[in-house]
Amino acid sequence: MNELYDTIGINYSNLRCPDYRIEQLIGAAISEARTVLNVGAGAGSYEPNDKKVTALEPSIKMIRQRSPSNKTIIQGSAEHIPFDNLYFDASMAILTVHHWSDQQKGVSEMRRVTRDKLVFLTFYPAFREFWLTDYFLELITMNEDKMPKLKDFENWLGSIEVSPVQIPHDCTDGFLAAYWRRLTAYLDKRVRAAMSSFWALKDVSQGLERLEADIKNGTWTKRYSELLIQKEYDCGYRLITTK
Repeated sequence: MNELYDTIGINYSNLRCPDYRIEQLIGAAISEARTVLNVGAGAGSYEPNDKKVTALEPSIKMIRQRSPSNKTIIQGSAEHIPFDNLYFDASMAILTVHHWSDQQKGVSEMRRVTRDKLVFLTFYPAFREFWLTDYFLELITMNEDKMPKLKDFENWLGSIEVSPVQIPHDCTDGFLAAYWRRLTAYLDKRVRAAMSSFWALKDVSQGLERLEADIKNGTWTKRYSELLIQKEYDCGYRLITTK
């Protein structure tokens, strides 16, 4: 994972600005915590500013893009969290679990060092309904192979709460589905560079050519015109919290 983000980390902090609506959901989930561990923390998106935060991130390039703060930053991985049992009030992992080499161990480590809530933002099978997969079919199998299922989280953590995260049409965090209504953004190499899924695809040229053609000739609009009037969209993203 650190090698991947050492590659895609360039300009990551500029393209992956936390969206305040998603930030509110995550903040509400950890509202009672005083100390928070952010696992796979990246450049620091969605870390609460009103709590004592420790960020754990494997990629030095991601760490170097963080804004100056009084947060504790440690280079390390989810599978080997360097803290004692029950050290933090809450732990969070935002769009990162699918990159871990051993997901069960990473989640177990988070549980070990956390007294109360664990919070995950991830995406799930409804993702296959996202129109982008019409142009890049490999996204479905690739992400379903990597992404732990809800049943996995239940097996690892016991009782959990699962909430759909609707993605706003003007989402400021440039993850894979953020541009669902701003479709020309996917034609921009710089925008795609901040999406780990596109780095994993073997060849995007044919899909990009089809998408660009369908935008220009109106095919995309004919198929998905109803999306152009929606303010938010369920692309399969889910907030998972322990009870």
